Amino acid sequence: MRRTATSLLLGTMAAMLLTAGTARAQEVTRDDIVRQLNRFETAPTLDLPALKQQTQERSKIRSRTEPPPQKRTPIAPELMTLPAFNVDIQFDVDTPIVRPESYQTVGRIADAMVHSDLLPYTFLIVGHIEANGKRESNVILSQRRADAIRDILANTFKISVKRLQSVGLGEEQLLDPSKPTAPVNQQIQIITVAKAVEEAAPPPAPAPAAPAKQTAPRKHRN
Repeated sequence: MRRTATSLLLGTMAAMLLTAGTARAQEVTRDDIVRQLNRFETAPTLDLPALKQQTQERSKIRSRTEPPPQKRTPIAPELMTLPAFNVDIQFDVDTPIVRPESYQTVGRIADAMVHSDLLPYTFLIVGHIEANGKRESNVILSQRRADAIRDILANTFKISVKRLQSVGLGEEQLLDPSKPTAPVNQQIQIITVAKAVEEAAPPPAPAPAAPAKQTAPRKHRN
């Protein structure tokens, strides 16, 4: 009986692990991304250069009255109201180098972006870092990682650069403030931010002028 119970327990655990592995493998799909990002309604007033500067300046604050990470106000609350897809991208430690196993995930993001439902939109790639280390360094690293995803989408998967922007928020807008050092705070966000500007169609070429009719020469009578 003990052997049977143990065998059943091991079999159940193996099945659970297999199911979990399958769920993780299927966690990021093109259709999931499309559904999340296709809920766009209104574009925010977003000044990216100003947001980047503000993020860098806040990360340098050394005041004793500065609240701990879990109590800091979001630095860009307007982004929290937009359609977003949070995704785990694996990077080499303390670098913006994307690990090879994450290229498939980035490829699925690219597949979603060229889906007919998302073609009319532009996107913001947001980098985050958990509250470990120096705040200022975390902002820089998160920006470099967001830039890396943007560059892979544009250069490897041929997504138009006109549809992509990037910003790094470091630990200034934690994805899970209740757990400031948790891995979830290292996720990359893909956010729908605006309708893509449609390029005006070139004016039609003027129709070629009809050739002038040539009249036959009159015959002279002798």
